[in-house]
Amino acid sequence: MNERKLNVLICLLYYLPHRTGMQLYIQRIAEELVRRGHHVTVLCARHKPELQRDETINGVRIVRLTPLPFAVSRGMYMPAYPWAAYKLMRQHDVVSIHTPMLETALLSVLGMLTGRRIVPTHHGDLILPAGLFNRVITAIMFAMYRFMAWRAPAVIAYSEDYADHSYYLGPVRKKVRPIYPPITMPRPNPERAAQLRAEWSPDGAPLIGYAGRFVQEKRPDVLIRALDEIHKQHPNARIVFAGQYDIPYESTWELYKPIVDKYRDHLIFLGLKDDMQFMADFFAAIDVLALPSDSECFALVQVEAMLCGTPVVMTDTPGGRVPVSATGMGLLAPKGDPQAFGKAINRVLAHPESFTKPHDEISAVFSFEETVNRYEQTFWEYAVDGR
Repeated sequence: MNERKLNVLICLLYYLPHRTGMQLYIQRIAEELVRRGHHVTVLCARHKPELQRDETINGVRIVRLTPLPFAVSRGMYMPAYPWAAYKLMRQHDVVSIHTPMLETALLSVLGMLTGRRIVPTHHGDLILPAGLFNRVITAIMFAMYRFMAWRAPAVIAYSEDYADHSYYLGPVRKKVRPIYPPITMPRPNPERAAQLRAEWSPDGAPLIGYAGRFVQEKRPDVLIRALDEIHKQHPNARIVFAGQYDIPYESTWELYKPIVDKYRDHLIFLGLKDDMQFMADFFAAIDVLALPSDSECFALVQVEAMLCGTPVVMTDTPGGRVPVSATGMGLLAPKGDPQAFGKAINRVLAHPESFTKPHDEISAVFSFEETVNRYEQTFWEYAVDGR
């Protein structure tokens, strides 16, 4: 075991208190590296004006840069970014970046100037809606990513399956290192889970869970339309949505409002929940977690649900199908097919024992310790002095 302690710089756009699967991924790696004695700094945007510019949370130093007062979608412009990144790189041994992000080419150039290796983790190909403007944005982002990836010593991906099908990872496939995401989950509180279940389903009807943002790429409309098929077997079944649903930079909520209104009596919207204990109790309270995304490089919530004893129905999409395929704890359904999705859910509801695996079996497949070990080894390998 290499005993050397590292100084790791992590560059991304959003960090605490912003909460998404990607942010949780990075936070877990960063905090575990700190727990092991390494020093970790996160360079990100000050996405809310009340946030401190420089603070330490759970041992991780967070440096936030103030963006200009305009943005494109979730992107932000930070004039101070190049100089701040340059100074911080000189103080650290290795740089971890998380793609897709606008600054990939810039960070690659700064890495060459400072002699620091850039190790990217790829969190999913950029796929935008049709249109000339979006095609231009997609082409520019990919060109900047490719400039960086060709110069990176290694690229970390969520799985072999996603790496084999990603248009971002294809050109550098030989240097891709698949590492499962870092997943931790508290044990559910059975009493609290029973309370939630009684609240959401007083008549005892099945509960189908959805955990994630209510955005078009995740296709919540497919799950809602699947109720037509689900109700053939379970007339009072309900869907419980845990996640942000009326999102300022997305029009999905308005787009799907007619569908939501049509099925309103069978839909429950909880909003964003950032308490992991609540999420554990949520997973334990539902009968099945359903994720009808058109594309998904993994979806951490699948494994989180499995660790709480809840099976999953997931779209049969590269990367996204890995948790179900690796564990057998659920079923896969074709993309964009509400009827097929509903039939898969009904099959799981009819035979839950066939799709339930022991907690230790799931945690052995997706080992948090092994994931951080592999990150740690990669950072040691490419640290500035080469040790």
